[in-house]
Amino acid sequence: MDASIEIANKLHSKYAEQLSEMYRISATERKTGIAQRKPAYLIEKMESGNAVIALSGEQLVGFCYIETWSTAKYVANSGLIIDPRFRKMGYAKKIKQFVFQLARNKYPEAKVFGITTSLAVMKINSDLGYKPVTFSELTQDETFWNGCKSCPNYDILIRNDRKLCLCTGMLAPSKIEKPDLDLSHLIIEKNKI
Repeated sequence: MDASIEIANKLHSKYAEQLSEMYRISATERKTGIAQRKPAYLIEKMESGNAVIALSGEQLVGFCYIETWSTAKYVANSGLIIDPRFRKMGYAKKIKQFVFQLARNKYPEAKVFGITTSLAVMKINSDLGYKPVTFSELTQDETFWNGCKSCPNYDILIRNDRKLCLCTGMLAPSKIEKPDLDLSHLIIEKNKI
């Protein structure tokens, strides 16, 4: 199946309920730390141009959004999710590439980071130039860490004074720090950024 990837906008808000349910189901099925996302929160991301959506016609394929922290010194590409019917088709990688470029273009001075338990996401992040780091190298913004409260592993994070958890922290340089980050090995739909 062919899908298009684009920057989400208010017209895509009709997918917010479906996305919220996809996050809930994925967290339950995988029994891993996936924070819940409410539809209103996802709509806010869409309306601000801080989200990427993949569609095959009207069918939702996947989604990811940008979050800013510490007065935009850090940005995270969060909430990558793919409809199970479209998994193992390369869409996760394409969406991640697209949202990574969007984050670097919108926030060129910000370091791009993420935390994940997914080996597939770690591989994609590595291909994009992320490096594994300790949590002390990530944003210390309380709001970010409060977002982990809905994760079933939150107690592990708190017991370890927010120094480690089951997630791996990953960090990529800002566009200002490394404008020539070589992403030529990736297929990125530049015309939509």
